[in-house]
Amino acid sequence: MPKQKKVSYFGMKSEPAAYSWDELVKEKETYWDGVRNYQARNVMKDMKIGDLVLFYHSMTEKAFVGVAEVTKEWYQDPTTEDTKWVAVDIIPIKELKKKVSLRTIKEEPKLSEMKLVKQSRLSVFHIDEKDFKLILKMAETKLD
Repeated sequence: MPKQKKVSYFGMKSEPAAYSWDELVKEKETYWDGVRNYQARNVMKDMKIGDLVLFYHSMTEKAFVGVAEVTKEWYQDPTTEDTKWVAVDIIPIKELKKKVSLRTIKEEPKLSEMKLVKQSRLSVFHIDEKDFKLILKMAETKLD
């Protein structure tokens, strides 16, 4: 019997004016491109098909708003000829019933080590399974 792949968890930040959760839902799938930070790029290279992503609105809203799933592993970012940069494909899975703000996250001691808090400039980051589940609980959202 084949082994089930262990799901990994990530966060992706986007300014709603540039690309919002609602746009992802409307388009049903997108490629995540334009990342020009080596650490964030390396995180994207860790993403595998079936991994889950908490979608975060940065700048104005500063809150997790939805859950997406990786549907295609990293490949050359189509927006540049520079082979150092990559993209991944994602689809929306579920909008969070209740948005989870950065302020709420910072007020929760169990989330004090989260990359969103510790390395706030990263646009793509790993999330521990326990942190992912806690954020879903805070959002009053269950994944079926």
